[in-house]
Amino acid sequence: MIEVDWKPDKSSPIPLYIQIKEYIKEKIETGEWTVGMKIPPQRTLAQSLGVNRSTVVAALEELIAEGLLEGKSGSGTKVINNTWSLMTSTPPPDWNSYVQAGSHYPNLPTIQEINKAEFDPAIIRLGTGELSPDLFPREMMKQVFKRLPDRIDSLGYEEPKGLLFLREQLSGYLKTIGIEASPSSILIVSGALQALQLISLGLLQRGATIFLEKPSYLYSLHVFQSAGMRLFGLPLDEDGVQIKTITEQKKRQNASLLYTIPSFHNPTGILMSEERRRELIDVCEQERLLIIEDDVYRELWLDSPPPPPLKAIDKNGLVLYLGSMSKTLSPGLRIGWVVGPKPVIERLADIKMQTDYGSSSLSQWAVAEWLSSGFYHQHLEEVRKELKIRREIMIDSLQRYFSDIATWSVPKGGFYIWLRLLPSLSIKELFEKALERGILLNPGNVYDQHATQYLRLSYSYASLADLEKGIFRLSEVIRQLIS
Repeated sequence: MIEVDWKPDKSSPIPLYIQIKEYIKEKIETGEWTVGMKIPPQRTLAQSLGVNRSTVVAALEELIAEGLLEGKSGSGTKVINNTWSLMTSTPPPDWNSYVQAGSHYPNLPTIQEINKAEFDPAIIRLGTGELSPDLFPREMMKQVFKRLPDRIDSLGYEEPKGLLFLREQLSGYLKTIGIEASPSSILIVSGALQALQLISLGLLQRGATIFLEKPSYLYSLHVFQSAGMRLFGLPLDEDGVQIKTITEQKKRQNASLLYTIPSFHNPTGILMSEERRRELIDVCEQERLLIIEDDVYRELWLDSPPPPPLKAIDKNGLVLYLGSMSKTLSPGLRIGWVVGPKPVIERLADIKMQTDYGSSSLSQWAVAEWLSSGFYHQHLEEVRKELKIRREIMIDSLQRYFSDIATWSVPKGGFYIWLRLLPSLSIKELFEKALERGILLNPGNVYDQHATQYLRLSYSYASLADLEKGIFRLSEVIRQLIS
């Protein structure tokens, strides 16, 4: 669907419908709006442009008369020609056929809507898994960037595994959480998501089956499915993924690996117990099932530190460990890491060099300075304190406005509350109605298609005032839908 990022000039002597017509015509002439692209519905277009629907209709009718657009009842209006193609017998290129032929699946429509709406400053973001701008450590960041010129000799490409100084700092940091990893067994990546992309390209065959928790963050992505993998969900309980199903399904599904988020799981917030972690390692050793441990939320504990990572109790090189600065410091730095056996790290590093020639040198130096200066640990203490306040505000608001229409558990860390709605309603309609009221939600069905009565609420992003206001407004929307 075409996006409109322009408005006509109402003070101009040129009629509004002519301005709109010329705007659309220019987009078509320059090839930005290609043949086959759909024009937004008239009502949506009028709203985006800030004009009456009749004005939009007049503009579209002229473009249809000129042969640039075609309007069909039931299928909307789309671009059918460009101005050059009207003057020649050569048909214009059909870029849509190329777009649809790409091997990487598009985002789910709801995820696409979320990605667009997140940049509307008027929206209360109750689902965003990111630290609030209010928690951005400006003063510490200033200090970090002041120190960098004295450290950096050049901003050229780093070696395939990433900046050595950063990998040395990470090696020391990982030791504090029980993971022995030399710098040579660490690969720097552009966030944990890139690590998953590299693994799908470098370690797995097309058609492989991947176990994961159900629900899971992975279901909201198409990283593995686009590489020809099959996802198979395993049930969760209050201690994490249920072990018995791994044994039952391993041979039946011929699974290659298990993807898990053991600390403050996305989207449920569950913290896998220490006993369950040991059981998981034992059964995966027996079944020769590799593990991807996504531990990006580990440092966001609010009550007490979580149990040791799976990687810390892995004695047979079974676990690939993923970490990141995206949740704890800043997603914009785009710095994460993979820890694993050296042959695996070297394979992934080779693929990374072929795809982007290494993560940002500046970001790598900045993160290394954060770790070496001690600022990172100071920042984490402040973040935990603030997130604890936010969690309490959200829980208090839920108790006040949702006690009769939903159930939830109090998370021990991370960002998320997995809210189960008691009244039966359309999750799609709730998403749309909430958006109309200025509230952006993450519906449960993007993490599990059967989770149609769930919402992933986040207390990490919205301001303190907006958290309470958003929960109250959301309760009003739900009560209107069920009344």
